[in-house]
Formats: sequence, C-alpha cells, structure tokens
Amino acid sequence: MSPRKRSSSIRSKSASRIIFVLGGSASGKSEIALRLAGSKGPRAFVATGQGLDAEMSARIARHQATRAADWETAEIPLELAAWFARAGSRYQTIVVDCVTLWLSNLQGSGMKEAMVLKRVAGLLEAMRKTKARIVMVSNELGLGLVPAEPTVRAFRDLAGRVNQLLAAGADEAHLAVSGIPLRLK
Repeated sequence: MSPRKRSSSIRSKSASRIIFVLGGSASGKSEIALRLAGSKGPRAFVATGQGLDAEMSARIARHQATRAADWETAEIPLELAAWFARAGSRYQTIVVDCVTLWLSNLQGSGMKEAMVLKRVAGLLEAMRKTKARIVMVSNELGLGLVPAEPTVRAFRDLAGRVNQLLAAGADEAHLAVSGIPLRLK
C-alpha cells in the first residue's frame, strides 16, 4: 500500500488531528506551531533536540521561554513512535519540534534511510492512535543552494522525502515564511 493510501486509511479510523508545519531556519515555524496547537490541555511539547553544545543549549532555552508553563516537556531524541504509544493518549494537544533534528539523531545513531522511512510510517500510525491535536514542525531544506558535500545532499533529500510522507499523512500542512503561515492543505 502506498504511503498516501495507508495514511488515508489510518486517518479515517482516528479522532486525532495532525498538522504539519514546514519552514526554513528562523521562519517562525515553532511559534506558528504553538498557535496552531491551541490551548486545550493537557499539553505536551515533544522536543527532539539535544543540548550537545552551548549554542544548541541556548537555542533550546529560548524555545522553552516561549511556551506557557502548562506545557509538559518530553525530551525524545529517537523513539517518537514509542513515546506516542506510551504517553500520547494522556494529552489533548502535542507539539513535536522538530522532525529534522529527529532525522539527524536517527542518522547519527547509524540508522539507514530505509529504516528511517519505516520509522516515519510507524510514527504516523502511532500518532493516529491518539485522540490528540498534534502539530509536527520540520525544516524545509530544499529551497536553498545544492550542498557541495554528498552526505549533506543525501540528508537534504531524505528530509524532503520524510516531509512529503508527513505532509501526505497530515490533515493540514502549513508553510512558514517570514513568520506568516501559508496553508498548503
């Protein structure tokens, strides 16, 4: 079954609502995701980033400062589907920020592309089993220059394929440009 057909059949059996927010670096996508998430609680913010250096730790702290105190934060760098299966049903609202860092974490753990794509399908399935409003945030990496390094090009291409799968499986998709959300579907 194709990813689009599978996601449609999963979508029809669920009360969840998946919203996909895509944008470039510093495009406002995280702030847009929080607005689209709404205020129904309990709410979870699922962070995939890891503070492995001072700059990333500062970036994480800035993001945390933008969220209201009622958000519960779960730091999940690798096992998103498992987290949704275990904890997703506890929440009415879930924001996952960000898919691109999750992909980087998966590749950094040695995972090959075919397994990453299976993980994405499993994640969509796990999200559909919740009744939550889920907002997924990802980076659009394909609008800039073609990277000179083959490994960077491969990552950009994988991110593009993953973004396509998530957008196809989502109920809504938005592109963030200069802080403005453009609804794609």
